[in-house]
Amino acid sequence: MAEFLGHFSQWYLGALSHGGYWLIAGLMLLESTLLPLPSEAIIPPAAYLAATTGEFSLVGIVLAGTAGSWLGASIMYWAARWLGRPVVMRFGPYLGMPVAKLELAERWAARYGWVGVVFSRLLPVIRHLIGIPAGIVRLDFGRYCLATVVGSLVWCSVLAGLGTVVGRNRELLAGSLHRFFLLVLCVGAVLAGLYAIFVRRVARPAP
Repeated sequence: MAEFLGHFSQWYLGALSHGGYWLIAGLMLLESTLLPLPSEAIIPPAAYLAATTGEFSLVGIVLAGTAGSWLGASIMYWAARWLGRPVVMRFGPYLGMPVAKLELAERWAARYGWVGVVFSRLLPVIRHLIGIPAGIVRLDFGRYCLATVVGSLVWCSVLAGLGTVVGRNRELLAGSLHRFFLLVLCVGAVLAGLYAIFVRRVARPAP
């Protein structure tokens, strides 16, 4: 995974100037489906460039990331709704979705409802899986969309804020964008560990 992210960062830095907001939205779409691509490696670097070069608008980055997240989450919702639980549970492991993670997402959705959909956009594992139980139980799509947009907007804003702070205080990283990638991924790894512990605790089935 570390090697993949290293290659991705090199490609992303070169492609961002040409792909712009469409690239950001497309990658966030993938992040919200099945590709294990952390949003921490997408939004902050773009915000960093916005703060240091003025090439992008911070608002545009947040909106592009939110739009991509919403579209990816909508794809997951409708795919699960159309296929149904038995098919999803049977073939999910072949698509990188182990049954244990799918059941975890189900328990999360059942316990927290619409509020859980909002906050799921802030949590690893749950973030890209929450659309599956939502689609299976046929939650109202309009409300699901609203909850997804709100949660994604908050998360993208937080990540963009991180990139902006570092971009405006480059002495933190001696001006190295590659070191910035490393910092973001380290922070993301710590948060992922804390979130994973939290999610497993609150979503653990009752004895």
